[in-house]
Amino acid sequence: MKDYSKHYFRLLQGMALSVSDYIRNQKPIVIIVFLLVHSISIYAQDNTISGLVKDNEGEPLPGVSVAVKAGESISGVVTDINGKYQLKASPDATIEFSFIGFKSIQQQVGNRKVINVTLEIDNQILEEVVVVGYGTQKKVNLTGSVSVIDSKAFESVPVANAVQALQGQVPGLNIYSNKGGGLNQKQSINVRGIGTIGEGSTGDALILIDGMEADIFSVNPQDIESISVLKDAAASSIYGSRAPFGVVLVTTKKGKAGKAQINYNNSFRLSSPINMPSSLDSYTYALFFNDAGYNSGWGSYNWVSQTRLQRIKDYMDGKISYTTIPLNGSNTWADGYQEGNDNIDYYNLFFKKNVFAHEHNFSVNGGTDKIQYYLSANYLDQDGTLRMGEDYSKRYTMSAKISAQLSRAVSLSSNTRFVRNDFVQPTHMNDSFFSDIGRQCWPVKPLYDPNGNLFDDHVQQMKNGGRKTERNTWLYQQFNLTIEPIKGWRLIGDLSYRYNTQYAHEDLLTISQIGVDGVTKVRSWDENSSVSESSFASDYFNVNLYTDFEKTFAKSHHLKALAGFQAEANNYRNIWAQKIGITYPGKPTINTSTGIDKDGKVIAPNVSGGHNRWSTAGFFGRVNYDFQEKYLVEANLRYDGSSRFRSDDRWGFFPSASLGWNIAREEFFQPATRIMNTLKLRASYGSLGNQNTTALYPTYTVMGTGTSDKWLMNGVKPNIAWAPALVSYDLTWEKIRTWNVGIDIGLFNNRLTGSFDYFIRNTNDMVGPSEKLPATLGIAVPPSNNTDLRTAGWELELMWKDRLQNGLNYSLRFTLADSRTKITRYSNPSGLIDSFYEGKYCGEIWGYETIGIARTDDEMAEHVGSLVNGGQSALGQDWQAGDIMYSDLNEDGKIDAGARTLDNHGDLKRIGNSTPRYNVGIDLSADWKGFDFRMFWQGTLKRDYFQGSYYFWGANGSQGYWFSTALKGHEDYFRNDESSPLGVNLNSYYPRPLLNTNKNQQCQTKYLQNAAYMRLKNLQIGYTLPRKIVQKMGVQNLRFFASGENLLTITDLVKFFDPETIESGSFAHGYAYPLSRTYAFGLNITF
Repeated sequence: MKDYSKHYFRLLQGMALSVSDYIRNQKPIVIIVFLLVHSISIYAQDNTISGLVKDNEGEPLPGVSVAVKAGESISGVVTDINGKYQLKASPDATIEFSFIGFKSIQQQVGNRKVINVTLEIDNQILEEVVVVGYGTQKKVNLTGSVSVIDSKAFESVPVANAVQALQGQVPGLNIYSNKGGGLNQKQSINVRGIGTIGEGSTGDALILIDGMEADIFSVNPQDIESISVLKDAAASSIYGSRAPFGVVLVTTKKGKAGKAQINYNNSFRLSSPINMPSSLDSYTYALFFNDAGYNSGWGSYNWVSQTRLQRIKDYMDGKISYTTIPLNGSNTWADGYQEGNDNIDYYNLFFKKNVFAHEHNFSVNGGTDKIQYYLSANYLDQDGTLRMGEDYSKRYTMSAKISAQLSRAVSLSSNTRFVRNDFVQPTHMNDSFFSDIGRQCWPVKPLYDPNGNLFDDHVQQMKNGGRKTERNTWLYQQFNLTIEPIKGWRLIGDLSYRYNTQYAHEDLLTISQIGVDGVTKVRSWDENSSVSESSFASDYFNVNLYTDFEKTFAKSHHLKALAGFQAEANNYRNIWAQKIGITYPGKPTINTSTGIDKDGKVIAPNVSGGHNRWSTAGFFGRVNYDFQEKYLVEANLRYDGSSRFRSDDRWGFFPSASLGWNIAREEFFQPATRIMNTLKLRASYGSLGNQNTTALYPTYTVMGTGTSDKWLMNGVKPNIAWAPALVSYDLTWEKIRTWNVGIDIGLFNNRLTGSFDYFIRNTNDMVGPSEKLPATLGIAVPPSNNTDLRTAGWELELMWKDRLQNGLNYSLRFTLADSRTKITRYSNPSGLIDSFYEGKYCGEIWGYETIGIARTDDEMAEHVGSLVNGGQSALGQDWQAGDIMYSDLNEDGKIDAGARTLDNHGDLKRIGNSTPRYNVGIDLSADWKGFDFRMFWQGTLKRDYFQGSYYFWGANGSQGYWFSTALKGHEDYFRNDESSPLGVNLNSYYPRPLLNTNKNQQCQTKYLQNAAYMRLKNLQIGYTLPRKIVQKMGVQNLRFFASGENLLTITDLVKFFDPETIESGSFAHGYAYPLSRTYAFGLNITF
């Protein structure tokens, strides 16, 4: 600090006489103020501080954040290219030096004018470990393809299950919604795209929670410490035949030595359905179907008469209040489809907005050096968005994780989790319900009859037609015993047990309609009530016995070896029973049901059940070697046996190997490490078998049994048996062979990190179609291992994280992945394009090329006339204005699909592919002075989609009225009648609607949808109160947050469908429980 004392001394001497005069003039207050200001100027003077920041090798560090902390204020600068800085600071201030990849240090200013510092490398970053199969590895030494997500991804997002938080976080991890956003619906998970198309085979990833196979939907997201996704064969082969298509390793939190730490967090949520279709108003709806009927040759006013059309309009205008009329003057109301004149949007009626849910999580952890514990409890109460009937779920979770060091060489740990999920929904809440909303809930159907009684049968079914309840419970128990006789050598035993039960109850109640005269009559299609109950129980045992050894020789050669044995067995039983004739609807049970139908006939209860089991056993080993962390080698061996195959083919040997070169550790590369800190090349190859088939005994002959429905013996249907189907005794493993090459980089002191992987995965000997044999065989031909496919793709992950001089920490993470699957062998001698064939890319869409919609009859006549060998007659007749004109691609003078084979596909061509391509995730987060922010986008950048059902077309071609609908958007159809109340529409999106032919609804380029999308999955802001405030209340940490899920979607897909659920629904894709937009707020408090 510069010495100002001489200057001030002379100044004070010069002022002495003046001060004396002021005293004599009795002006002491002025003197006091003067001296006070002078003293402040002396002690609060900011001094200029400069210095140099170097690393531990003496090299200057540019870009280091140098922040001055004085009280509550923070200011600072960044070091220049030579590592130098200069700033002003008061003597009582503190300067903090921080840089990504180095340990931060603080310096008190005092009377110094020059402060030079040396930052040490943060070894915690270099020593970061990743959970892999049967252990951990240093991240810098990984040679396989592994992605890791830490607990922040789950702690900051209020989601019902962990899978929702994973979507878009890991490149190559694909998550699909099979049945929409229903409370009890689970998403499917696969790694790196399609793995198998084998008959009965599954290509899902293996899910392990703390090393034990488990349902990831059963784990409390707040208990998760990290998730590792093992993607290539080198990383996952240690798990053998259960993991041919990747592994998701979930590691839960454990106790830490120290004072007990208590945490409580909650979230309160409001959810509303998104991407909901809306019905046309009844008047437009009626005009639409009248036009469709007229176009189909059924005459004018063929569906809605002029009288009824006027009644519909009068009701909408408020001129009449009744919604239907009596049937021909009787005491029965006319059918709502035929005579109703209500105006109801049943989509809006069935689903509601701002549905409430709340979640509470409590945990405590702590311990000593000898014993540590982590205990947690979670409760989630969530309502569904269905308005009619009960629709809710509740989840209860408890866990206890305890580890103890019994002696220097022996440690023991226990991990217990209990989960219970309860679901309640209306009995009629099934796949057909979502289809029926569109095709049967016409807006003209009355919700209430003119007397005010509930009329619509679908609403009655949901509200009064019974309910189904389901309770799932899981009990997980794990024990681990580790003995370390000498340092570096461990003997480990894991014993895991899982017990899962499922109980389901479903009652079907009759629904009624009250007639004009007030008399109640049971609906004819639900005249018999019934109750059914089912129970399922399974127990799963898994034992792992293994040993590992780790040692470094001559300070350069690091060796790690692992060898062990695993065995697992799963047993499960199920029973189901149904009985008709409920006597007390308020408490429907099987034993109180009569078993008598509406006609007084005794109906025997339906009863079925089963008992199945499977088991596997395997020997495994792994060796890791590295030389000075430069040259990396890993080899894995797995010898697996499965109960699914016959003894001759029961065992399989599956090896893998991987190599790595840590170039950044080479001497020649050291000059470049000032910019590029990490550069590692990886390569791997591995072979795995797949025993994950739905058939547990595919090579055993099973004789069918049942009850005859053709004849009686002594008045009773006899039990019968029939000859078993043929089986293939040669049926064996699907074999998966994977190549992977990758690169890991880190630049600017690892502020920018990234990885890139390219892979080829061959799945050979899949169970394919049966060979063709003469029909005289008289029995089905068994399948065989005769199908192959290849999946190739790449994955990119980039992350930038930094801290600005004002204390703002921020990070940006970007993931992008792509893969395509090609069939390389398949038995399809005819080359049918509607099946798999060699050379086919999965997801191919074949269709016609569309010229456009003919605006006039002359235009259509000219087009058809140019097709001299049959026009478009192969697709339909009576071509006119408003119909589609197709392109004659093969120039044979006609439009057709040929034989729909590769050699003869007529005018069809590949017009798109439904496989999701370029799956992307963008995660931006920041925190500053207690505030934190996160924004996460997820999407698919390329995907084609063709939907041929009435949800897309409205009038469903040859399916008639009953399988048709009219939603908002369908009114944009071709109209050339100037007298139409809807006006002329020659530039329409849709062709003229038809109900007797699907000639305009062929798969074609004009209506091929772009299903690419980007969705703002999560937006969150939080604030953590300053510690000096909360500590006065005995609190360590207190954070408040608010967040939103599914806030914005950018897509060109027609609004009837959600891009995330277009694969959902059993009747047709897209018919599913809608996803929800959710707003949440809550707090996190730690004591």
